[in-house]
Amino acid sequence: MAFSDAPAQPRLSLRDHADYVSLTMEFRCNLACVHCMIEGTMDRLTPQPDSEFQAVLDEQRRNRRWKGLILTGSEITLRRDLPDLARRARAAGFAHVRIQTHGMALARPDFGARLLDAGVDEFFVSVAGADAESHDRITAVPGAWDKMLRGLEILDADPRARLFTNTVVTRLSHPLLGDLVEALAHLKRLIQMEFWVYWPMSETDEKGLCAPHAAILPDLAPAIRRARALGRFVEVKNFPHCLLVAEGLGDALVNDQPLLLIDPAFWTEFERNGFHQCVHRATCASDQCLGLNAAYVERFGWEGDWLLPLGKPTP
Repeated sequence: MAFSDAPAQPRLSLRDHADYVSLTMEFRCNLACVHCMIEGTMDRLTPQPDSEFQAVLDEQRRNRRWKGLILTGSEITLRRDLPDLARRARAAGFAHVRIQTHGMALARPDFGARLLDAGVDEFFVSVAGADAESHDRITAVPGAWDKMLRGLEILDADPRARLFTNTVVTRLSHPLLGDLVEALAHLKRLIQMEFWVYWPMSETDEKGLCAPHAAILPDLAPAIRRARALGRFVEVKNFPHCLLVAEGLGDALVNDQPLLLIDPAFWTEFERNGFHQCVHRATCASDQCLGLNAAYVERFGWEGDWLLPLGKPTP
């Protein structure tokens, strides 16, 4: 199907990133995920200070600029003052407070309830595998799956909670995507599932975790369709737009992100990714595609005969 022939399918992803601001408030983590993109910089990066947090609250109080605040890490639940941060955000006028977490702490008795009582109503939880064996192998922590899933199930029983999941798609995880969607099918409050195709914060794929797009697509496309059949919104990051359009799933690619406040040194490392490389960049009309990154090109080449430039969509 040509891009111009793709039917309009609104609300298949939330596409609400402009309504949120994200603050990186912690750089410790108690997992050791093999795909961690900032593991080499966590000891050097500095969380946003309270003065920056307060500046965001003051801006929100004055102008109601955003609907939601995202508190992220590495692992934000390691902050003991997390409930207080949420209370302050709500008092400043944020309608939603989201935490981005690996979810293990949510299995602790009453922890999720304490966060909900403090004003956290959205939980963006990283799911690395499809079961205990694969998730724990990828996160390198035994028991991580059981705690994460138990935490999701506890929150799923509370009508105040909205759940989101994020999965990094690597050579190890792309064959698991279908089973992963099924493993979470029972969650009633799971609003959106996101699939972030892996990129290393480097010019090369030293860990060998990148997978060719041709290998990912046969697993990714059915996972998207199944998640949507379950009533989930879906967003895909860092995958060629043209390949999703060919599957009738072009609307799933959403590379937009909330405004991120983070240690500026992060961006120096991020630029090493070298996004927007594609032989069709000059002619492709996609406003979402990030093209190929430097590590992918170095390992798999340009794939110019397979990737196709998209034309302008018809009104």
